[in-house]
Order: sequence, then C-alpha cells, then structure tokens
Amino acid sequence: MKEQDLSYRIIGIALELHKILGPGLLESTYENALAYDLRAAGLEVKQQHPMPFFYKEIKMDVGYRIDLLVESKIIIEVKSLENLAPVHFAQLLTYLKFSELKVGLLINFNTKMLKDGIHRIVN
Repeated sequence: MKEQDLSYRIIGIALELHKILGPGLLESTYENALAYDLRAAGLEVKQQHPMPFFYKEIKMDVGYRIDLLVESKIIIEVKSLENLAPVHFAQLLTYLKFSELKVGLLINFNTKMLKDGIHRIVN
C-alpha cells in the first residue's frame, strides 16, 4: 500500500476513534487505542519504536521513540494538547529525516473536531 492510501486509511481510523472517545483524555490513552484499532484493521504497528540517533557515524541511544510506526512507512506522533507548537511539527520532521521515511501524521486528539488536529508532514 502506498503512503498516500495508507495515510487516508489511518486518518479514517483516527476519526472513528475520536468519535467514540472525544477530546480530553491522556495522550497514552489515544496512542494505545489507535494502535489497537490499526492492528484490528490488519495493519502492522510498532508502538514506542526506538529511533536511533547517529552523530558522526556513531549510533547513540538517547531515548527517542516514535509513538506509532505503521507498516514501516508512516510515523504517527500522537498528542493531546490544547494547542500544537512549532516544536511538535519539527519533532516529526526530524523523525522522518532520521528514519528516511517520507510521510508522518501529527494527530492532536484534544480538539473538538479531529480534522482540525490532523497534520500530514512530508519529508
């Protein structure tokens, strides 16, 4: 499945989850529920996947973790915040660069309408 088709499928699943749960819960709640729903849809999901950092050809384990990695193609960063800050977009873009992946989704579930909290980032 191509990244574009996969991202649309993920977004549809996230929208359905938000209809059920609504805003106001912890980030970990949305992350776990989304991981469950994505797996139930038959997608491969890695949760809290380690993101190595390379500096001058040295691999450093500095604790970076991707919230969800779907089909080894799309990074999902889950948030539950009143407002996203520029650093949240920069974080996802950096993860995309480190992983050499093309597409990421930044999803802020703490919105009245989830469509306002979904941001597709392309590397």
